[in-house]
Amino acid sequence: MDLTASANGLESVYISPEHVALREQVARFLAREVEPHAEAWEEQGFGPRAVLRQMGAMGLFGITYSPAYGGAGADAMMSLVFAEALSRCTFGGFVVTVLVHTDMASPHLAHGGSKAQLERYLPRVISGELITAVAITEADAGSDVRAIRSRARRDGDHWVLNGSKMFITNGVHADLYFVAARTDPDAKGSRAISMFVVEKGSPGLRVGRALKKTGWLCSDTAELVFEDCRIPEDNLLGDENSGFYAVMKNFQTERIALAAMAIGHAMTALDLTLEYVRQRRAFGGTLYDKQVIRQRLAMLQAKTEAARQFLYHCAWLVTQRRECVREVSMLKALAGELVNEVLYACQQFHGGMGYVRETAIERLTRDARVLSVGGGATEVMLDEVAKRT
Repeated sequence: MDLTASANGLESVYISPEHVALREQVARFLAREVEPHAEAWEEQGFGPRAVLRQMGAMGLFGITYSPAYGGAGADAMMSLVFAEALSRCTFGGFVVTVLVHTDMASPHLAHGGSKAQLERYLPRVISGELITAVAITEADAGSDVRAIRSRARRDGDHWVLNGSKMFITNGVHADLYFVAARTDPDAKGSRAISMFVVEKGSPGLRVGRALKKTGWLCSDTAELVFEDCRIPEDNLLGDENSGFYAVMKNFQTERIALAAMAIGHAMTALDLTLEYVRQRRAFGGTLYDKQVIRQRLAMLQAKTEAARQFLYHCAWLVTQRRECVREVSMLKALAGELVNEVLYACQQFHGGMGYVRETAIERLTRDARVLSVGGGATEVMLDEVAKRT
């Protein structure tokens, strides 16, 4: 059963022919340029820049950005269709490499950049010439953005950054970093944080180490260190001391993208597992002949389809410019937990083969684990819901 084609209600309410065309374009690209090659990327720890530039040339990196800079000027629904289609890929590391660039890092530039900054960077971001990363998380500050300790102080016509960032996706090979730092030592919490554009090679910026992870192996993840890192005064992104609000605003985009990733992976895992259990024979029949297996898969399909409907509803709320922090927090918690439930069952039904490296289910199971942690852990998301209930 192909879940992509099964959601008739969703298709008729939210999906246009343009959405279908984008979904098909992404599927063809993944089948041709990613799935046959990405096992080698898992070994090297990052995806080839040439493949990312191909995506840029196809217009996939500027879906929601202004046509004045090479974007398509589309809405959040089109962005969601792209994220979900991309997430049908069985290599989560490649997916997150792209989604960090399109939905988590570069929006800071698109939303907060000055005209000069947009003209200098955004066309190259959209083309894939520049790959971006966002540097907010620290060893003692993740979802609690107010707790960041990295500092930035003025020194003549420059800013000087000091501190470190942890778990930065695209951190090793990015060309452009959007960095959160405290700019007012006397202010508390949200009033003290600003965002900065930091180019690769800036004096005082270095990759402390590349981090070895359980999953997302073809995504480079880094600890970044800023030691008297000097950047021009004009590299302040948005207004001074307004960075906290920029981060909070973009969390909604980020969490919808991660939920799309979770739902896409769950759909792919269910498709793979249905195919497997219909072929795998044991005890005189196929595994699908066993009532417990087919009913369990049917329930997981139902949960995934329900979560997918909620996912599209949240994107619709964004297009309507409605307040939806509560709904998006619910979605992120739900999808992050559900994808792990789905992948655990799918790996189980693959038996020993599900535990063998280089199989799609084994890889997806590892890659799915972080989706209940990254971008807002389930517990943090549920607390956000509780505050608004």
